[in-house]
Amino acid sequence: MAMIEPPIDELAGKFGGNKYKLSCVLSKRAKELEKRIPAEIEKSDKKAISLAADEIMRGEVISSDSDQE
Repeated sequence: MAMIEPPIDELAGKFGGNKYKLSCVLSKRAKELEKRIPAEIEKSDKKAISLAADEIMRGEVISSDSDQE
């Protein structure tokens, strides 16, 4: 079985443990990446959702108030 990296619980911790908020921010960022840099994503061995998760883990993505509602 493959491990999910970074771990979902650690990512959710960035949003107070709220996995719903995490999923909203994660999907929104992945869509932004697919729209802005599609060629880079095609070259990468990672999918946009994985790249977005990495960015969140590094603290490069934060949610706005509208994402948290």
